[in-house]
Amino acid sequence: MIVIYGSSMSPFVRKAMVFAIEKGIPFDPQPGGSRATGPDFAKASPFGKIPAMKDGDFMLADSTAIVTYFDAIKPEPNLIPLEPKARARTIFYEEFADTLACDCGGKIFFTRVVGPKFLGLETDPAVADQAQREQFPKLVDYLERVIPASGYLVEDRFTLADIAVASPFATMAMADCVVDPATHPKTAAYLAGILARPSFAGLIEKERAFLAA
Repeated sequence: MIVIYGSSMSPFVRKAMVFAIEKGIPFDPQPGGSRATGPDFAKASPFGKIPAMKDGDFMLADSTAIVTYFDAIKPEPNLIPLEPKARARTIFYEEFADTLACDCGGKIFFTRVVGPKFLGLETDPAVADQAQREQFPKLVDYLERVIPASGYLVEDRFTLADIAVASPFATMAMADCVVDPATHPKTAAYLAGILARPSFAGLIEKERAFLAA
């Protein structure tokens, strides 16, 4: 069975796991990063980044590389469009989501959750507050402008674009940073619909239980 290394609280790990679930690809979740044990994770991810994966003797790191591999070994259901413009838009949204996760979500989630809860660090709450006040609204403003009436970002159907974009918002919500439906109703409704899918909801339920423990 394929092994995916890393906690699904990471938006990148969650992206890979949701993609696998939607594809119907079984996987065994294992710790990664500082929580990893044994030599396989180090082989799969030479720089210690998550997610990483192991499929037999084939090992790989980086969420984009992993979902590309999953898409190749199990083409259906199709989650990365084949039509050139739709495919390019999907990759654009994945890159947008990676920027969102790193530049904004990373500051918020690390400062409010990872640092103090898991690493015992005394973090500066002003870092998260500033990201939520200054960066977060710009990202949500953009989505509010571009979300189609269908509720899906590309081809009016569920794709990698939706998985990638929704995942950082699920992580930030665990750090008390959520979209206000009063100011951004389209974005709030969009995220509610995507995150209610069983592939997301099952992981998020376990993540919240872990944080509450």
